Amino acid sequence: MAKIFEIPLYPYKRSADQDVQKPVRHPVVIVGAGPVGLAAAIELAQSDVPVVVLDDNDRVSWGSRAICFAKRPLEILDRLGCGEEFVDKGVQWNLGKVFVDIQKIYEFDLLPESGHKRPAFINLQQYYFEAFLVSRLNQLRDEGKPVDLRGMNKVVRVEPQSSGVDLTVETPEGAYNIGADWLIACDGANSPIRTMMGLDFVGRVFEDNFLIADTIMEAEFPVERRFWFDPPFNRGQSVLLHSQPDNVWRIDFQLGWDIDKKEEAKEENVVRRLKTMLGEDAKFELEWVSVYTFQCRRMEKFRHGHVLFAGDSAHQVSPFGARGANSGLQDTDNLIWKLKLVLAGKADENLLDSYDHERVYAAEENILNSTRSTDFITPKSDISRIFRDAVLALAKDYEFARPLVNTGRLSVPATYDASSLNGPDVADLPRRTRPGSAASDTPLGDGWLMDQLGGRFQLLTINTDAPPSLNVDGIEVRRLTLTSDDDPTGALSTRYLGDHDCAVYLMRPDQHVAARWIRFDEGSVRDAVRTATGK
Repeated sequence: MAKIFEIPLYPYKRSADQDVQKPVRHPVVIVGAGPVGLAAAIELAQSDVPVVVLDDNDRVSWGSRAICFAKRPLEILDRLGCGEEFVDKGVQWNLGKVFVDIQKIYEFDLLPESGHKRPAFINLQQYYFEAFLVSRLNQLRDEGKPVDLRGMNKVVRVEPQSSGVDLTVETPEGAYNIGADWLIACDGANSPIRTMMGLDFVGRVFEDNFLIADTIMEAEFPVERRFWFDPPFNRGQSVLLHSQPDNVWRIDFQLGWDIDKKEEAKEENVVRRLKTMLGEDAKFELEWVSVYTFQCRRMEKFRHGHVLFAGDSAHQVSPFGARGANSGLQDTDNLIWKLKLVLAGKADENLLDSYDHERVYAAEENILNSTRSTDFITPKSDISRIFRDAVLALAKDYEFARPLVNTGRLSVPATYDASSLNGPDVADLPRRTRPGSAASDTPLGDGWLMDQLGGRFQLLTINTDAPPSLNVDGIEVRRLTLTSDDDPTGALSTRYLGDHDCAVYLMRPDQHVAARWIRFDEGSVRDAVRTATGK
């Protein structure tokens, strides 16, 4: 049977835009049908915002590529109507282990507390990830939602205007022109949109190379993240192992800097490395091989007038920490609710500057963590290597050194502490749910809190009263009423009340906390909504 990435999932079809003399103007055009572009399109379509997605291919990505998807993006996918499919297919894991040679020196649990609907991580090949999103987009289209995914439509010209963007699109039947009020560039690390606009990254390219070998085999490794320093099967370097669905295993070999990439990627050389690790009699086949040099870089700004960059087109990090695709999904989660308010005339377009500020901050946090991990894994100075080797030696016997072992600080959602959208805060409520932070899930009756938080402004009241809804400048804020009776495990109280008996939270449409109080005050809530919408 053909692999999913070999099948055209959105084959080329001639669009009506190709048969008109005057270019059609669309509210939103997205360039790139990867995970980030598709997620953005789904959220727009669910809200009946017309959106066109252009992609120069007609099928999902080849190779597993991004495979580790964290708890927060899974919660975002739940809100997009397709999270269950991802979790059911993916390999769920919370545990990671670190080895020096073949001795385990450290292990960690990424979700040590109970009371969350979703696991810390799932592993899922990117081709499945994209295929599930395409399926969800097609479902919305079949329901009459205004979404159009166009395969084999390559953008070859971008001309920003004061109130929109003009595009030329190349197809198998020739070129055509369209316009967009807003263009979202999700066209990857080598973004043609970025190049056409004369923009570039700032940051750092690391002098090291890694080999990805996605290997199909029956194996007895447990379902966990395994990382080796200086193992006998890759002396002087590191190796990373992850389980994926369908008996596919991701094995990353550190190669060093001065190598011949083409030579290392040859099948016979990859097989030789794998047999050194797995044994001469091991039976396997290669699904995908890639040699990569990673970077920790970003654009200086993610918003350029009516062009908005998201995902890898806006920022890149090393794969250690799974901060690439996870961060990209959080980019669109941050962007789309703001764009919807602007398109509806309920917020000034300057609100989109907060997308730039908040997600540049998140990118800087990811780059910092990714850079530190990379410096630990591949030290480039004598002092860095001395520090790394000392930490690894101590970690074998001393617990205090184990948290210093850095094989990748794994993806967590950014907290926008300095955001201009944050409203009032009661400082002695739990710090984990302060303004700017992503909501923390809890059991709620027979269900989960995150399933009750929709993609809108919402007033979360716990053991206190408030009106069922408020209308603030045309923005409806609905109340979600919670009491101690809804808290079967005590997690809601621990995460949202602390030592208090009651509290009120204003939640943003992206499920980040906008403001919080002990009791409801209408004037203060109205002011906080205006602050959260950039007014």
